[in-house]
Amino acid sequence: MKLFIINPGSTSTKVALYEDDKEIWSETQRYDTDVISKFESIGSQEEFRFDAINRILDEKGVSPEDFDAVVGRGGLLSPIKGGTYEINEKMIEELLASQHGSHASNLGAPLAARFAAAGGGKAKSFIVDPVVVDELVEEARISGLPEINRRSIFHALNQKAVARRAAVKMGKPVQNCNFIVAHMGGGVSVGAHENGRVIDVSNGLDGEGPMSPERSGALPAGKLVSLCFSGKHTQKEIEKKLVGNGGLVAHLGTNDLREVEKRIANGDSHAELMFNALCFQISKEIGSCAAVLKGRVDSILLTGGLAYSVKLCEEITSRVSFIAPVEIFPGEDEMQALAEGALRVLKGKESAQIYS
Repeated sequence: MKLFIINPGSTSTKVALYEDDKEIWSETQRYDTDVISKFESIGSQEEFRFDAINRILDEKGVSPEDFDAVVGRGGLLSPIKGGTYEINEKMIEELLASQHGSHASNLGAPLAARFAAAGGGKAKSFIVDPVVVDELVEEARISGLPEINRRSIFHALNQKAVARRAAVKMGKPVQNCNFIVAHMGGGVSVGAHENGRVIDVSNGLDGEGPMSPERSGALPAGKLVSLCFSGKHTQKEIEKKLVGNGGLVAHLGTNDLREVEKRIANGDSHAELMFNALCFQISKEIGSCAAVLKGRVDSILLTGGLAYSVKLCEEITSRVSFIAPVEIFPGEDEMQALAEGALRVLKGKESAQIYS
């Protein structure tokens, strides 16, 4: 089966052609920020990106008529359960209007639907495990204030894909496994996976969990309130401190863990302290998820770009391996995960869900 994958980013669009679960080719089309900034909204970029992707297909000598499925990166929708969703008009309408938030990934479904239609309707169009996947148990939604509920927003695509791969290695259905998955990239999210369901997860966008290369993670609330009302910062500046300019960027001026490790090798004790604090906080969140799962953990899975760091994985493993065996799945292979999600439906292993 031929699968065409579309993954829009803020200044790029990644596309790939898969034959079953094997990549045939992939391309990343990058756009100048001054070009993208001329568009009034994410939705208004649709035609521009559609034409740009068409040029890639022409160069590759590929027609939409060749596709059995077109898979787009899922965007900001209403909270939904994990899985593969067939794209429908309601989904497209909400994404193009940025009804639940504005992000480039909102274009994944509309573009996938258009390329499926361009092939004469033979191909089905899907999204897989968008960031709004919400499978929290009710207790996990409660904060200490009734005005504020916790939200489930996390790296669902990669976390779910890694959990499925770990289950295959164990020779068990993912529905019979308990995992703690730590996605470690520019943002960090740590999820408690119970029988295939993410019953609790840290939401780094809301200032939860460990710090990361670009996010502050959880902060002492009293001091944060004082900072907000100090008169020194606007609301947007505070929000940028939490997401974008927090974590390693705030402490060390870089979001590149390789640079941090170079500084440590050159004797920078402050960089070493920040590196150790990052490992400490991720490990602490993993321990929290172990309590959520009542200690019944088959494996702890470390994934994302930071999982390429042997030093980081070794330090975290030294702290958490008493809970369960640790496995490492470096990187964030979103294109592969999107292809696998569509294949599960096309091969009858899973039913496509309907967004309503």
